[in-house]
Amino acid sequence: MAVISVKNLKKHFGKTKAVDGVSFDVREGEIMGFLGPNGAGKTTTIRCMMDFIRPTEGKIEILGKDAQKNTAKIKSDIGYLSSETNLYKSWTGNEHIHFLERIRGISQFDEKLIEELKFDPKKRAGALSTGNRQKLGIILALMHQPKLLILDEPTVGLDPLLQNYIYEILKAEAAKGNTVFMSSHNLAEVEKICDRVIILKEGKIAAVESINDIKRKRIYTIYAYFEGEVPKKELDTDGIELVKELSNGLVLRIKADIRPLLHKLSEYDNLKDLEITHATLEEVFMEFYR
Repeated sequence: MAVISVKNLKKHFGKTKAVDGVSFDVREGEIMGFLGPNGAGKTTTIRCMMDFIRPTEGKIEILGKDAQKNTAKIKSDIGYLSSETNLYKSWTGNEHIHFLERIRGISQFDEKLIEELKFDPKKRAGALSTGNRQKLGIILALMHQPKLLILDEPTVGLDPLLQNYIYEILKAEAAKGNTVFMSSHNLAEVEKICDRVIILKEGKIAAVESINDIKRKRIYTIYAYFEGEVPKKELDTDGIELVKELSNGLVLRIKADIRPLLHKLSEYDNLKDLEITHATLEEVFMEFYR
């Protein structure tokens, strides 16, 4: 079942095409990463999904319902965290939590979140640090363990221990059949917890890939060292990218079967040493943005 279904979503602000024909589905029980540089259209897409702004064109269904026609019903089953947590400055954390409980019912999970996140719910929101405002936003999003979590940069401002705690919660929610849709700039966390990723570039989808498929993408960096003359011209050819010249060698990158290049290198009698590394996950993602 598609918990989120976005078809040909467009959102234009005058001549600016913030989102330009985006389509994707998110399955039940899946943790979907939503990636892209600033200005790619991630937050605009999320705001359209939440019906905070209306699309210029396209259709969005969430939990099997039209996101515009059934916005109130849908929101009761969503835990949402904005990239900029908006709170009532004069309210304490407890007041925010109790207000949400009056709307959705008593939570059985908020006290555990408060304890694990080391959050003081007696402080007024206006006095909270950036990290503690983020903690309160996470508590409010997760406390009712909703069917769908839509999270925009959920671990910003949190230390690594708390980040890992949030990852474990999200994985546990997915294991129960709940769905997580999260925007992030943190590629390490995407690699840790996401099943698939949507990669957005300039308002369009560059790719929808499983994390395992991305890891299997064949991108290699080769450090080739020579005695004497370095055969730069012979190796700077189609399919082989010359990354850097060294005093006694070359740094090359190849995005294909590495064997033909290795065969070619073996023909040089003055080849002294060879080092081969796989591209990092970040380098693979960056290929989609070039």
